[in-house]
Amino acid sequence: MGEEELDDYESTLELALVQEYKAVVGMFDYAVETDRRFYLANSVDLDVKSTASPVMIEVTLTDAWVWDMYRSARFVPHVRVLTFRDVNVEKLPKEDLQP
Repeated sequence: MGEEELDDYESTLELALVQEYKAVVGMFDYAVETDRRFYLANSVDLDVKSTASPVMIEVTLTDAWVWDMYRSARFVPHVRVLTFRDVNVEKLPKEDLQP
C-alpha cells in the first residue's frame, strides 16, 4: 500500500467516524476529553487518587462511546482511565423535543 492509498484509507476511516459521532452523540449525557482520547458517556465519576504533585485522577465512565477510528467496537460498557493530565468533562445539552 502506497502513501497516497494509506492517506485515502485514513481519510475514509475518519469521515466514517465523524458520521458515526453525529449519529450517536444524542444518546449520551457527557463528553469527556483526556490527554489520549475523547469519549461520550452517560455516567462519569472523577476521583482524585493523590494530592501530591503531580495529581493522579481516576475517571470511570459507564455506557460509553470511544472516539478511535482504529477500534472495531467503539461502544463499551465500562471505561477506567488513570491520568496525571487534564480531564475535561462537559454536560451535553439535550435538544428540545418539539411535536
